[in-house]
Amino acid sequence: MQSLFRSWGSAGTVALALTVAFAAPAAHAQVRKDSAVLGMVLEPTGLDPTIAAAAAIGEVVHYNVLEGLTKINMDGTITPLLAESWTVDPDGKAYTFKLKKGVKFHDGEAFDSSDVKFSFERAKAEGSTNKAKKAVFDNISRIETPDPATVLVVLNQADGNFLFRMGENTAVILDPKSAATTASKPIGTGPYKFESWARGSAITLVRNDAYRNAAAVKLKKVTFRFISDSAAQVAALLAGDLDGIPRGLTPQDAKRFQGDARFTVVAGGTEGKTIVSINNRKKPFDDVRVRRALAAAIDRKAVIDGSQEGVAKPIGSHMVPTDAGYIDLTNVNPYDPEKAKALLKEAGVATPLNVTLTLPPPPYARQGGEIVAAQLAKVGIIAKIENVEWAQWLSGPFKGSFDLTMISHVEPLDFDRYADPKYYWGYDSKAYNELFKKYNGTTDAKARLKILGDIQRQLATDSVNVYLYQLPQFAVGKKQLKGLWSSSPIFANDLAALSWQ
Repeated sequence: MQSLFRSWGSAGTVALALTVAFAAPAAHAQVRKDSAVLGMVLEPTGLDPTIAAAAAIGEVVHYNVLEGLTKINMDGTITPLLAESWTVDPDGKAYTFKLKKGVKFHDGEAFDSSDVKFSFERAKAEGSTNKAKKAVFDNISRIETPDPATVLVVLNQADGNFLFRMGENTAVILDPKSAATTASKPIGTGPYKFESWARGSAITLVRNDAYRNAAAVKLKKVTFRFISDSAAQVAALLAGDLDGIPRGLTPQDAKRFQGDARFTVVAGGTEGKTIVSINNRKKPFDDVRVRRALAAAIDRKAVIDGSQEGVAKPIGSHMVPTDAGYIDLTNVNPYDPEKAKALLKEAGVATPLNVTLTLPPPPYARQGGEIVAAQLAKVGIIAKIENVEWAQWLSGPFKGSFDLTMISHVEPLDFDRYADPKYYWGYDSKAYNELFKKYNGTTDAKARLKILGDIQRQLATDSVNVYLYQLPQFAVGKKQLKGLWSSSPIFANDLAALSWQ
């Protein structure tokens, strides 16, 4: 059988999902179950995604306990959830949502348009700590509720990604009567209800039998166990203490389950754009020729092979292959050490050029950074490696104090950051800003995709950063457990899709 850890990275499909299933002996067929135990790397600090930014919150509650107007599916498509349908005005500023009728919160309270208005105004209010306050909710001019099943949301500026943002966990709908205690006891409209939280150990959810489509929800109970140590994760899976780990396994750990007939290994992609960020404000990186030299000096394949076991998809701009509108631009700044040397000479840069490469804790950065530094040295760029903890990275590079750093940007559709010259890499382009404004003001789907292509080309041409690869995701579960997401356009676990076969 061809190795999963070779074939995934070279697959021609943009689906980026490859499942390797192994036939288990009939004598060991599993008895049908009605519950599951899933492993998670990080324990959330609370369970209200509208007041805290941790991705772990969404992994537990989003789409399970708490729901929004729209749903972002595993393939990145957007479908109705609490909204039944919607219309958009031609100027892209007014969205009219028709809500599903008869929906109730877990405590029996009826869901209607007033809950949407409350939730969005709460997110927009002064003092709100909602991660999307500035980008999404501050852009809302007014919210009207002409009847219990209709919501009109009017924006100050058109936002081409608004329907996607309505499917993120920052836009879940809460009831005014229970919103204040969501962090410790979330009450939503979803297929599962919060049951218990053993701090430091596990969170348990139970099926909401009053759910509008309860018959389709197969598992009565799902428990999330928190195991941060990778060796302990592997041991728990092998011992049968876990039924699956949806994401968080390293390529090396996932590889240990390849060939084991008890498990299915699913390799897919995340929204993680793994890049070498460049400080565009700082000389000599303010010269596009120097940035292009950096890109030409780095061999994406060598970085992927050395740090990701060859299991990753190379990228050439700030989007990943599972994004709608993605185009492959890896040929814009290909690996070419001689060209890198020529570009440095043309820019008047004397070598050796001494720079600092700041690396945060994740293995992809620490391992990949060593490879990047070795490649840069071959063209006369001497990168001194500076390993830092997350707090140091956030107070250093993320505040604009750096030369180069290696990081995976996991926020979906975050190419909007390039329109903000104050963002940490300091890119300021009139051409890009005009493209972004045009994208937000366009409602025609085909036209939007074309503009997305132009946006990606602009970033690649300007070589704002060195675009390396899409951060892979590995889901490992017992062979009979079906429905784990193979890719993560957002960090969520769709428990209603799980079943035992």
